[in-house]
Amino acid sequence: MTPAPPANVDWDNVAHGPRTARPRIASLVPSLTELLFALDLGEHVVARTGFCVHPRDVVKRVPKVGGTKDPDLARLRALAPTHLIVNIDENRRDVVDAAREFIPHIIVTHPLAPDDNVRLFRLFGAIFDRAAEAVKLVAAYVDAAAELDSRTAQWPRERVLYLIWRKPWMTVARDTYVSATLVRAGWETVPATASKRYPEIAEEDAAWHDAERILVSSEPYAFRERDALEIGKRTGKPAHLIDGEWASWYGPRAIAAMRSLGQFRAAL
Repeated sequence: MTPAPPANVDWDNVAHGPRTARPRIASLVPSLTELLFALDLGEHVVARTGFCVHPRDVVKRVPKVGGTKDPDLARLRALAPTHLIVNIDENRRDVVDAAREFIPHIIVTHPLAPDDNVRLFRLFGAIFDRAAEAVKLVAAYVDAAAELDSRTAQWPRERVLYLIWRKPWMTVARDTYVSATLVRAGWETVPATASKRYPEIAEEDAAWHDAERILVSSEPYAFRERDALEIGKRTGKPAHLIDGEWASWYGPRAIAAMRSLGQFRAAL
């Protein structure tokens, strides 16, 4: 087993020193913006994307700098952050490289499975002097994941097609965080292999037939209950709307997601 990296080393293998006395943190990752607030770092968050909507009651005060793919770099520079939180899946490399010219510390993340949340909590705790708060989040996550695992052990494995977009239809490959999270609830995503991490699927694709159940996500495409009903009628498979945050948001939301996924699967 590969040993875990030191707590202060990010997914780009960069070791970050402890925070400056008054860090100014910009986040281009919605779930990690929420993590900053969960670690009592809200007063230090100076920039976010328009998709950073949690925690709803307090994040509104943080200036927005555009989207995850196309932030306003001039606006970001003007806010003078000392740290920038990015993610390999959610943010473009050219944008991150441009930000390196004026932001001293770029923290790169790339969680690929629910248990990577433990590393995330420890990483942010180490960099921003929030080790005690991180320990509490780790403990809460471990408890919630163990509870889900105990429930999943009682259920049969089920093949699911997890839809994230339409026109074209898109799903998730098995090497994604989403797929790994669904596995914890006893669902194996189809297709079993894919050339892209978020592949398009044609109307005649085998995945429609291989799936025993279809899940339509509330994000990034805003599927609704009527879409699930339509897809179920067309395919003859049970189809359900699922809260996309349960499967795709890491950080503190993953703790509640472990329990929500268990309740959702049990209800089916």
